[in-house]
Amino acid sequence: MLEIASTDSTNGIGVFQKDIALNQDLSNKYLDHIIHSLKTAGLICNAKGKKSGYLLTRKPEDITIFDIHEAFEPDICLVECLSRNYICDRANKCMSQGFWRELNLVIVNYLRSVTLADLVNRQVSGDRINEVIYPGDVANN
Repeated sequence: MLEIASTDSTNGIGVFQKDIALNQDLSNKYLDHIIHSLKTAGLICNAKGKKSGYLLTRKPEDITIFDIHEAFEPDICLVECLSRNYICDRANKCMSQGFWRELNLVIVNYLRSVTLADLVNRQVSGDRINEVIYPGDVANN
């Protein structure tokens, strides 16, 4: 996603899979799975048909890291008992479940607060690329 968002798409050609694979040191086979998930989630599309590059379907500032995560994993679940498909016999008696739910929510809200544009801007400026991103960090700099 960063590779696509970082490339000038005004030419309408998009970013080719072979270039993404090369730049990110990924095999084409592995990248096929990633691209399939991103297309299924509606985050990217082919620029001009099958043999073209990829474009974002929305502006980078309108795509959150949560959106990207959700393309691969429908839930963020730190402990199994919070999974939608898990039935816990102790749910009504569990004293720690509330803590884990709150921590899950903190993570979800953080992923929703950081956009693809935030990451691109940090990468382009070379400003603290490997430091923790706090909500509003990029906008305040």
